[in-house]
Amino acid sequence: MVNLDLFSSHELVKSVTVRYRVPYFTQWGQSLIVCGSEPFLGSWNVKKGILMVPSHQHEELIWYGTVTIPVGVVCEYSYYVVDDNKNVVRSEGGKKRKLLLPDGVQSGEILELHDLWQTGLDGLPFTSAFKDVIFHKSWDFDVESLPESVKNKSDGDPLIVRFKICCPSVEKETSICVIGSSPKLGRWKVQDGVTLSYAGESIWQADCVMQKDDFPIRYRYCKYSKQGNVSVEIGGNREVSVDLTTNKARYIILSDGMMREMPWRGAGVSVPMFSVRSEADLGVGEFLDLKLLVDWAVASGFHLVQLLPVNDTSVNQMWWDSYPYSSLSVFALHPLYLRVQSLSENIPEDVKIEIQKARELLNGEAVDYEATMETKLSIAKKIFNLEKSSIFKSSSFCKFFSENEEWLKPYAAFCFLRDFFETSDHSEWGRYSCYSRDKLEKLVSESSVHYDIIRFYYYIQFHLHLQLSEAAAYARKKQVVLKGDLPIGVDRNSVDTWVYPNLFRMNTATGAPPDYFAKNGQNWGFPTYNWEEMSKDNYGWWRGRLTQMSKYFTAYRIDHILGFFRIWEMPDHAITGLVGKFRPSIPLSQDELEREGIWDFDRLSHPYIRLEILQDKFGPSWVVIASTFMNEYQKNHFEFKEEYNTEKKIALKLKSCQNLFMESEDIIKSGLFDLLQNIVLIKDPEDAKNFYPRFNLEDTSSFKDLDEHSKNILKRLYYDYYFHRQESLWRQNALKTLPAILNSSNMLACGEDLGLIPSCVHPVMQELGLIGLRIQRMPSEPDLEFGIPSQYPYMTVCAPSCHDCSTLRAWWEEDEERRFKFFKTAVGSDKVPPKECVPEIAHFILRQHVESPSMWAIFPLQDLLALKKKYTTRPAPEETINDPTNPKHYWRYRVHVTIETLIEDKEHISIIKDLVSGSGRSYPPSEEVTSNATVTSTPLKQVHGHEQNAATKKILEVV
Repeated sequence: MVNLDLFSSHELVKSVTVRYRVPYFTQWGQSLIVCGSEPFLGSWNVKKGILMVPSHQHEELIWYGTVTIPVGVVCEYSYYVVDDNKNVVRSEGGKKRKLLLPDGVQSGEILELHDLWQTGLDGLPFTSAFKDVIFHKSWDFDVESLPESVKNKSDGDPLIVRFKICCPSVEKETSICVIGSSPKLGRWKVQDGVTLSYAGESIWQADCVMQKDDFPIRYRYCKYSKQGNVSVEIGGNREVSVDLTTNKARYIILSDGMMREMPWRGAGVSVPMFSVRSEADLGVGEFLDLKLLVDWAVASGFHLVQLLPVNDTSVNQMWWDSYPYSSLSVFALHPLYLRVQSLSENIPEDVKIEIQKARELLNGEAVDYEATMETKLSIAKKIFNLEKSSIFKSSSFCKFFSENEEWLKPYAAFCFLRDFFETSDHSEWGRYSCYSRDKLEKLVSESSVHYDIIRFYYYIQFHLHLQLSEAAAYARKKQVVLKGDLPIGVDRNSVDTWVYPNLFRMNTATGAPPDYFAKNGQNWGFPTYNWEEMSKDNYGWWRGRLTQMSKYFTAYRIDHILGFFRIWEMPDHAITGLVGKFRPSIPLSQDELEREGIWDFDRLSHPYIRLEILQDKFGPSWVVIASTFMNEYQKNHFEFKEEYNTEKKIALKLKSCQNLFMESEDIIKSGLFDLLQNIVLIKDPEDAKNFYPRFNLEDTSSFKDLDEHSKNILKRLYYDYYFHRQESLWRQNALKTLPAILNSSNMLACGEDLGLIPSCVHPVMQELGLIGLRIQRMPSEPDLEFGIPSQYPYMTVCAPSCHDCSTLRAWWEEDEERRFKFFKTAVGSDKVPPKECVPEIAHFILRQHVESPSMWAIFPLQDLLALKKKYTTRPAPEETINDPTNPKHYWRYRVHVTIETLIEDKEHISIIKDLVSGSGRSYPPSEEVTSNATVTSTPLKQVHGHEQNAATKKILEVV
């Protein structure tokens, strides 16, 4: 018998029953769980969440879950797909849902939540790019209360339905309403519909008392303005049906997701920071130049400016450091982009004269990286010495230092030690080779004799922060998204590998397998990541990087997003990128190979070098080359000597004996590398019983000399390894790493998904709300030679070219055969196309992209300059930013006209703006387009078909 005295001093907790309902199709063996922030929802432990029950209703699979919760509780929750062991297979995208019980709900009542599964797309309007920049004027509404008459009305046996919709873009003096089949919803008349109240965070809602006869209810949401403009959401009618004879719910909350409008689409410009030219810069683009670039972007109708990485790369202190993806520090900004004349208001006259002379001297066609760095640092030191005492006492510096000292101190110490030891290779720093907090604090202490050197690096980073912050704030004010770039790797001689060596696999190198960019693969030289170690603090190093980036950028590009699924890994003694393997990946075990009848592992995993191969490759010189680099271990069979059995050893030897051979060093090196790579299987250096098939193994003479049985077995295993075997592993790997990174900032994330794309990549990107990349001449569809912009998915950035390939003009002129094919495919003409990319050709190709369904059309500045004849006088190859086939490429391209000139060129701006405004894409307010203007999107199939035909005719007239 229950002892009622136990409750005599306690009031019983009032509670209500909440019934969760969400339609979602799962695969066999999968279920849905609702999990949230409170103990009754599992406290975010999915295994303790509420397992939902499915029910087939017409053509839908509806999942239900029920829980009793205390009245007055506010909590968050999300839905998860799990397997039979409650392991998470898939999570919802978007923001966490909030459960706030309606006012007036009574203990014992039933509340039903009608939710829709959220995709990654649902979260995009809440990223800083949209919320704080593009739509920021739409988030300025006052939160309203629901009318009391609705809350308390209780005629008969009513059911209170809350209509709830998310609409992130609402113009001033515009309201949201719901109209529908019920008399309560105006019988589809907007003037008689129910007006929704703003509930904050872009959510609009209204409560409506319904009776049994009202159901089923068909309805839609719409916008209407004081001027009488009405915009009804697209798609079919929404519907809610409730059987009141069995359903005893008192409240139904319809969380209807996003208002269904034509998808928002915008345009942007991309240009490396170093390539920008202005009247004020010293030989290179500077952060403050971004303000002018933003002005030009707004005038041209662009909502976005995209940059390459802007982190410090001064590892070697020479022109090699022009490579922007080899970070010295993932937190420090590059001194290259400092505007020295803005360091102080009291610069002495002699320094001003020096600055003016430097501007004239450095104002060349291309960036002189070394001279520019040396000049800027020299001038900055003179100004630093004049005002250092006042700067370091300022409240602004003290605030900056306290917020950044975790990375700033190691960075300054590293730069000091780099200069002292004349190398960034910290393994050569003696007692400082191994980083420790105690050693760091002594190095940077105020009592040290070199404290001014340390403080100089603080000073430079402080002013870089101020200048980039000023430019970033200006871009936000002008409703322009500033998009940064997150490099996939760091230099092996960097601050990060010094401070966090456990996070990196220092005996390896990162790269990419052969693709459109490089037929022999790429070797970037970065150490691969120790993901297992990184996971121990939930990827804190990555989260710190994103937090730092978000101080300046509202969107970012994830460089080589495939690396978060798997990375192409080589030993650190490799120079090329051909003989690598994926990490992680499931290898071919020795047992597996033996079961298939493969036994001779030494033959398959060692360079296959026979006499006839040597003679064919080197001709008469084979004797000298073989005697230098190889041993003949049996008649007519050779192997590399141990001192020359890696690419780096061979390269080093060739440099020391340049006059020994008749052929050039490059020819011999290429031939010897080919022999080193003449293998079929790569032996795992950490487990000799595991093997990986060499990329393109069928191209090797080692493979061609095998018996047919072995060939067939190895071909089958090869295709399984590269295209099937790893998919589940790579998906799981990405779903471990990417969410932690994406959730660490509020920036809009785009992924560079070019190259050999595993089939799991695009579904994961879609699930996480990641925007992909489409380059027309590098289509992701294997059966196409050229991408078709009109068929691109919405969740993409489309571009005619990028920094890793030739510009539109250069591509048009460099390959006559492909030019003919493109002209026939895209223009539909058998005529001979012009040899040069005339403005009409550029206009045609850019129009294809701007009218695509892609969320963003982003154009390299060089391709936009091609729209006007006067900007095409420079040889096209000089406009290429990077040659991926050259690991020592000099990144030095500068735009040959200043931003000021482009701003003054109204004709060129008008050409670009006509492209954007005629495509249904949104554009930011400018002098011509005020903030009150309404830009409406047009269905893609209706966009200016006659103009497209006219553009085609114009090209043919030029031909």
